[in-house]
Amino acid sequence: MAELVSLEGVASAYAATRDGIDAMLRDRGLRKTSPELTAESLLRGAHASAVLEGSVSTLEEVRESGGDAIAQAAVRVSAELLSLVPVLRTQPLRALARVHALAGLGSVADDELGRPRNAEAATTLREVGNALTAPTSAPALVVAAMVHAGLATASPFASHNGIVARAVERLVLVARGVDEKSLTVPEAGHAFLRREYESNLRGFASGSPGGLHSWLLYGAEAYAAGAEASPLRRS
Repeated sequence: MAELVSLEGVASAYAATRDGIDAMLRDRGLRKTSPELTAESLLRGAHASAVLEGSVSTLEEVRESGGDAIAQAAVRVSAELLSLVPVLRTQPLRALARVHALAGLGSVADDELGRPRNAEAATTLREVGNALTAPTSAPALVVAAMVHAGLATASPFASHNGIVARAVERLVLVARGVDEKSLTVPEAGHAFLRREYESNLRGFASGSPGGLHSWLLYGAEAYAAGAEASPLRRS
């Protein structure tokens, strides 16, 4: 994965994005961080992820009643997500399975919850697990972007693969020290840039070098937008 950083513009884009995130968390969060702000970030992220998955619920509807079924799935994931940080570090496949089990509850058969769809999907999940445990000099933001795209485009589970991919992306950012208190909202960054998000995922899925390069450059922009969506900006 470290080789990806050598692609034109990638290293500088991610360094600038990380500097911006660090500055926002340091300058605005030093004395203002609270569990309530983390909870708000997770809620905003769940809503944005649900919208990208097809939900029509507003943020206020999600806040008041949980919203439609897709939004409720995303909220279930967000409620337990941070407890999975230590699991992701040591047993990433178990963490991925739990995220899907939470998202898919009630919409797929119990024996499909947390399980790969087929042998090819099982291979994909093993590759993701290896990427999350192998030593690398690649920036954590690059790891998060690649894991996200891999899960979103391979669709290894029977349902809710987008929600799973975006949740695992947030987990990586927390587990690797980018945003330990989970105050940025990467899902909102993708929702704000929805057209680019969906286009670049298609490019990544094509397997072309250009598609991969474009996805990585897009990721840096999306993470910067996710930092702008942080509740710290309005606290």
